[in-house]
Amino acid sequence: MVALNACEAASHGLETVEFLVAGHAGVEPRPLNKVTSGGELSRISLALHVTTASLGSVPCMIFDEVDVGIGGGVAEVVGQLLKQLGENRQVLVITHLAQVAAQAQQHLQVSKTQINGATLSHIQSLNAQARIEEIARMLGGIQITETTREHAKEMLGV
Repeated sequence: MVALNACEAASHGLETVEFLVAGHAGVEPRPLNKVTSGGELSRISLALHVTTASLGSVPCMIFDEVDVGIGGGVAEVVGQLLKQLGENRQVLVITHLAQVAAQAQQHLQVSKTQINGATLSHIQSLNAQARIEEIARMLGGIQITETTREHAKEMLGV
């Protein structure tokens, strides 16, 4: 919901614009900047981008923390929306959820190591087999089983 609040006449007009959101049905909409976390704000941004994607020509979008505080089916839907958004532009997503990562066209793994007291970041493009292993790691944690690998394959559609 959008509220137009009267203000003193200025070069930008007679009103200020305030976005109001309600996190749940039956809750009174409140100002966006007062009720959203970083993850919620990112998901609202994603929804706006998907809704208006055909109107703009932004060649690249980056989403970080889009998966904070979600899981399961909601995470899968967020992944599908990101995939949809990526059909006409480059979309970079930093995620820790297998449901989101499994929707990607390309999967990069970021890892860190320490050498002589310095932290170094490494980025590796994953091939099909490495991607199965990474999705399985995201699903299962330390102990990767054949069941976890099968679940990763199912999520990837292979």
